Amino acid sequence: MRTIARDLGRAPSTISREVARNRGCSRYRAIDAHDRAWYRAKRPKPCRMDENPVLADFVRDRLSDDWSPQQIAGFLAVMHPDSPEMRVSHETIYKTLFIQSRRVLARELTKHLRTHRPIRKHKRHSVKGQVRSQIAGAVSIHDRPVEVEDRAVPGHWESQWCCQAA
Repeated sequence: MRTIARDLGRAPSTISREVARNRGCSRYRAIDAHDRAWYRAKRPKPCRMDENPVLADFVRDRLSDDWSPQQIAGFLAVMHPDSPEMRVSHETIYKTLFIQSRRVLARELTKHLRTHRPIRKHKRHSVKGQVRSQIAGAVSIHDRPVEVEDRAVPGHWESQWCCQAA
């Protein structure tokens, strides 16, 4: 365990506790330990705005006035520097808006956001700028040659033959 701790840059007691917590030396399996760690990390933590109706009303009113979640979080940090119960991060505001199971902020408030999206997507989940989202050598339909209009050449039939055969 000391060798493992040295290789990982951790204290030997940390490794010992991890192994003991996950069935001991003879039955320890990293994948099972990882799964159990994720399960233990889950907690039914209530939303801060659910616990503090004054904070929820403030956030609701500012969203109705078209403030962004970043502006709301920044304003709360300035106005309440010594009371953590009156502070909330912009991520919490977004999650409370888009995860309706929290039932604190109404879904209708999303139309006051600047993007007007019904759901929130991460910027990595976009296909913008990716090669797979573009047709190589694409030609606009407005730039078609004139001979396409008379359909004299079989390749210009644009699947009309399939429709007539059926």
